[in-house]
Order: sequence, then C-alpha cells, then structure tokens
Amino acid sequence: MELLERRLAGLRHLIGNTPLLAVECTFRGRRRVVHAKAEHLNMSGSIKDRMALHVLRRAAASGALAPGQPIAEATSGNTGISIALVGRALGHPVTIFMPDWMSRERGDLIRSLGAEVRPVSRAEGGFLGAIAQADACGERGAFLPHQFSNEDNVEAHAQGTGPEIWYQLRAAGLTPAAFVAGVGTGGTVMGVGAFLRRMDPAVRVHPLEPANSPTLSTGHKVGRHRIQGVSDDFVPPIVDLSALDAVVAVDDGDAIRMAQALAHTLGLAVGISSGANFLGALLVADDLPEGAVVATVFPDDNKKYLSTDLLREEPALPAHLTDGVELLGFASTRRVCRTCLAPDEEAATGAPRS
Repeated sequence: MELLERRLAGLRHLIGNTPLLAVECTFRGRRRVVHAKAEHLNMSGSIKDRMALHVLRRAAASGALAPGQPIAEATSGNTGISIALVGRALGHPVTIFMPDWMSRERGDLIRSLGAEVRPVSRAEGGFLGAIAQADACGERGAFLPHQFSNEDNVEAHAQGTGPEIWYQLRAAGLTPAAFVAGVGTGGTVMGVGAFLRRMDPAVRVHPLEPANSPTLSTGHKVGRHRIQGVSDDFVPPIVDLSALDAVVAVDDGDAIRMAQALAHTLGLAVGISSGANFLGALLVADDLPEGAVVATVFPDDNKKYLSTDLLREEPALPAHLTDGVELLGFASTRRVCRTCLAPDEEAATGAPRS
C-alpha cells in the first residue's frame, strides 16, 4: 500500500487544479467573456484523467481493485487513454475496447502507454458492443471502471472540477450563473452541476450535444457527428436530464471551425468538443442578463485529432455561429485567493492558495 500511495500522490500533482481561462470575444456584436477550465493541460491532455484517477483510487481503497488486477474499459478514446495512463502507473494490465471509427491517434496513444486496444466495429455493436466485450473481461476477473454508470465518475467532478470553478471565479469576485458541458458519460455536467447548485441553487446547468446527432433530446442514437467523445450511442445511466436545464445543440462543423479559431487566433490548442462547449456557452450567455458569468470546460487538446477534419478546411454554413465570433484574447488563473477557502474547502479543491 505504501508504494500505491506514493504513486497516487505523484499522479495527483499532475491531474486537476487546471487554470481557469477568461476568454474575451465579441459575439453578434456584443462583448462576452467565457470562463473555461483548461482541462487539456491535464497529464494525458484531457479531463478524463480526473475520473480515471478518482475511480481507480476509490476502487483500490475499497478492495474492488486488487494489486496487479487487469483493468478493462469501453471508451470513445479519452477515457481509454486516461485509464491506460493511470492504470499502468499503478501497475495494472489494461485492455481498452474502442469503436473503430475513433481517430487513429487515440489508439496509438493508448498503445504507447503499454495498454492493449481492441477495436470494435459497428457490425459488432459499436459502443454497446465495446461495453459488452469489456463486461466479458469482467466475468474473467478484470476490474471494470464502468465509466458510463459509475457514480464515482460524477463524484470526481463534484469534488474537483466543480469546486475549482467556483473558487477560481470567487477569487476574481465572480459567481457563475450557468455551466455548459458536452455529454459523453455525463460525469462532468452532473458532477460540476451538483456542486455549483449546492453553492447556489439558481445556477443553470446545461448539457450539450451535437445538433447532427441529438441523442439526449431523442433518448436514442440519431444520425452521426464528428465531435468525438460526446453523444455516443445511448444516454448514459449517470445522466439525469430532469436535474438539468435545457439541452444546448451545436453543429459539428461549427464546433470544428470554433476549435480551429481558438488555436489559430489565441494559441489554445484544444479539441473539437472545446469548440462546441465554447459556442454553447455563448448561446447560453445570450439568454442571460448582461454580464452573467457562464463557465464551461475545454475537455481535451488537439493532438488526438491530427488525422481528423480538425486539420482540414471546414466549409462555412449560413447557420454557423463561428462567423459571428471575434476572439480578442484571454486571461488565466490557477490559484484561488488565500482568504477564499476554509481548510476543508482547500482540501476539496486541491488548489493551492495565493
């Protein structure tokens, strides 16, 4: 256990406590500031590191995950990378089941971390087939993180991401009026939303989905889209839509163009879902009083999309929002003020005081 604790302690300093960016822009001629957590700066380049570390730490502490026990998980990519990273760092063999239409970089990164990748075709069931194959490994003794149904996924964000957003904004003299996040497993929107509403029940919490594939709105898989990591083949069990505000929809081409603009104009090398979240935050801000604070997350970096349409010219469509956005710059903060946190709050966020 001493070795395990040392390894966990090392990982904790590389995961979470990410900067909060205040991205300034004009949207439809009006000045806006979107507050976005820079989750692409986590150890593997995505917000999923938070969930992987929390779930595996909890499982090890409870005895559900034994030393050296194999781990198997179904994923669209980022969770697989994070589980591979944390799992291998803790000394576990890792097998990842992933739909075969995800970007090549995702599989390469997982393999580079010493984990096995098993592609699953649409004919084999896609995401649901990947889950079934991972479950079969569980029947043979593997530990299953079960990211889509594991409440520890939600807890990771209720104890980490949410408090960080709240207290980083508080350090700047701000309080959030709304939070927006794309739904993959739903852990981020449910966990962050739960914490923010504990602090202020009036905070609006909006899940986001691709307009091209409105799984949340319809309750089942519809169409196809290019925002990898969100709107999979089903509504995840940990998502309670009745506890959330209206679903926000963003076109995948628009998300691609916005992510390209964030990189080209501001040097923020983020993935496609970050472009979607940014646009979703602007849409929500348009429905709130002037000056209302809207927060979101930039879930991952652009390195997992180098073989995708993110690096190709995306045609502009009349309905796209990106053309109405002028990016002006951004400020960033990682620390919260010394007077803002009680000792128990500091422990909850993991954030250093300034």
